[in-house]
Amino acid sequence: MTEKASTSHRPSTLTVKGRNVRLRTIGIFVLAALAIWFIAVNTGRVTIRLWIPTITVPLWGVLTVTLLVGVALGLLIAHRRARR
Repeated sequence: MTEKASTSHRPSTLTVKGRNVRLRTIGIFVLAALAIWFIAVNTGRVTIRLWIPTITVPLWGVLTVTLLVGVALGLLIAHRRARR
């Protein structure tokens, strides 16, 4: 008979100021900071055609809405997968 190794899978962590921080958390913070910086530096105005009406809005507004919709969809998909 073969014995299974009893190794528990723990997420990768990094110690920051005496606290264990998951690498995934650090990655999320880095991506969030880059997204906020990207939105902040794009301040020009753009024209967007929404089927029939055409609107002119600041690019940072469009990027913010796009980011929020993406985060909401990602959370919805993650929630649905977790329920399976």
